[in-house]
Amino acid sequence: HIKREKATSNICTAEALCAMMAGFYGVYHGAEGVREIAEGIHSRAVYLNEMLQAYGIEQENVEFFDTLKIRFNDVERLRKTALEKGINLYYGEDFVGLSLDETVTLDDMNNLIELFAEVTDNVPQYEDSEEAFIGLWAIDEAKIRPVDYMQADVFKKYHTETDMMRYIKRLDRKDISLTHSMIPLGSCTMKLNPAAAMMPITMPGWMAVHPLAPADQVEGFREMLEELEQQLSTITGFAACNLQPTSGAAGEYSGLVTIREYLRRKGQTERKVLLIPASAHGTNPASCVQAGFVPVVVKCDENGNTDLNDWREKAEQNKDVLAGCMITYPSTHGIFEMAIREMCQIIHDNGGQVYMDGANMNAQIGYTNPGFIGADVCHLNLHKSFASPHGGGGPGVGAICCAEHLKDCMPSEDNNRVSSALYGNANMALISYGYIRMMGYEALREATASAILSANYMAKKLGDAYGIVYTGVTGRVGHELILDCRQFHSIGITETDIAKRLMDFGYHAPTLSFPVHGTLMVEPTESESKNEIDQFIDALLTIREEIREVEDGRADKQDNVLLNAPHPEYEVVADEWHHSYSRRKAAYPTEWVAANKFWIPVSRVDNGFGDRNLVARCCNSCCC
Repeated sequence: HIKREKATSNICTAEALCAMMAGFYGVYHGAEGVREIAEGIHSRAVYLNEMLQAYGIEQENVEFFDTLKIRFNDVERLRKTALEKGINLYYGEDFVGLSLDETVTLDDMNNLIELFAEVTDNVPQYEDSEEAFIGLWAIDEAKIRPVDYMQADVFKKYHTETDMMRYIKRLDRKDISLTHSMIPLGSCTMKLNPAAAMMPITMPGWMAVHPLAPADQVEGFREMLEELEQQLSTITGFAACNLQPTSGAAGEYSGLVTIREYLRRKGQTERKVLLIPASAHGTNPASCVQAGFVPVVVKCDENGNTDLNDWREKAEQNKDVLAGCMITYPSTHGIFEMAIREMCQIIHDNGGQVYMDGANMNAQIGYTNPGFIGADVCHLNLHKSFASPHGGGGPGVGAICCAEHLKDCMPSEDNNRVSSALYGNANMALISYGYIRMMGYEALREATASAILSANYMAKKLGDAYGIVYTGVTGRVGHELILDCRQFHSIGITETDIAKRLMDFGYHAPTLSFPVHGTLMVEPTESESKNEIDQFIDALLTIREEIREVEDGRADKQDNVLLNAPHPEYEVVADEWHHSYSRRKAAYPTEWVAANKFWIPVSRVDNGFGDRNLVARCCNSCCC
């Protein structure tokens, strides 16, 4: 999405946490373990297929691994009998589908055998040992994978729980997370994921529900989801909510698809133009193109606001083909634009719909909302504003909310579906449901005030040292602030150097050079205490003093703590030290750093080279 409208995808973050789970599964079992599991699954499928044949049932998949398609005339009888036995299958008009996996037990197999025997008036043949399902094979040997797989050392080492635990912990120690310090990424809202809201997702009643389970078996789950939709509709000032999108980018796309469907039903398919401020996040123009619209960029003024005259002019120029606009509020520049309602009205006056990017919703809740400013549809990052995990890649929920006239145009089971599951990452919605229920209206409103207060406190403390790029008409920022680092370029210090140096203090870098090149954007959220915020401020002020040392000639312009940051442990404890500053200055720039030192695992890398050479290498000597 950094390529904006030229991007081939609008995806901002992948569902990396799910990928990690799959990766650890592979590491724990290794090639032999995975093959053994696969053979066990296939053997069960082969055995069940043979029993079906014995009962006179036609199974249509000539070649199969784990899935059987069973031709059956009286599907309703089978469904009723299966439900009586507590079994769910996949039902078509004249066939039944089922897939087996390694969790299928001996009892499960006997229950399936009993089911099919009963509906065909046969006598079931039960098994009393798993050995009956071992070694059966029905795949053409010529189609077996001819090459080895999972041969890296990492798949050969960690096959006990103890070893696996220590391997995961070793990886964990390499990452700065919220368990160590604030993650001040602007536009990311890295707030607390409360344990009380997270715990329920591990309970079987929530965790073990299949997304295609019959509605009458998931009434409690659906009640929770419907209540959450009502809560989010109230918070946004809209009439309806849809939880299907599985990320913020998917939410953007879904909101635009909703507008597209609305225009189609009105017979206005010629409306293809969306106005997008130059300050917008890159996913906005990318989503615009993905949804079949044409982006028209509107410039911003010197104060970071969308240029209202340019906005009006381009809306009127495109009034016959204007589909709407994409706006973020507060803006991606971190300020509340005073003309936001007028901007929305201009779009409506020219026949368009207003899509509001809800990435910064954490600065609105309880004080204003998209419905109030005049938007027609918005998306929400539940993995940002509503406390489900954001770091590590979600998994996300990009819920969309809309006004009354659009609610029938939202993605549904039969219309413009954006997820294979009707409720997307439904389990994650439980976290936000718990968060909202525990907080209540007053606490949600207080959280918004605290987030804005924290950002303005930081802006006040850091303004003289760095300069704040944009402030609103009141001289304040919204929920985030942009520190100006361009003034240091003349002495060879860049925003990247400051970001790298922050790692020596135990902090993840703020958002680098976005939305303004040469800056750092900071978002503290309401989760951080004043002590933590003061400590982060102290780190930045200490770094500013280190920059001043270079300015004044007290530090070498080439060999200084900023250009050489970060300083990993292996460098600090090495026998030789070739820098003009001390080891202590490198590793322990303040006393509080020493009390909670996070050792960065690697020294500085060539970012440009890495970005241009996306080649993964894994060798026998690698440390993974």
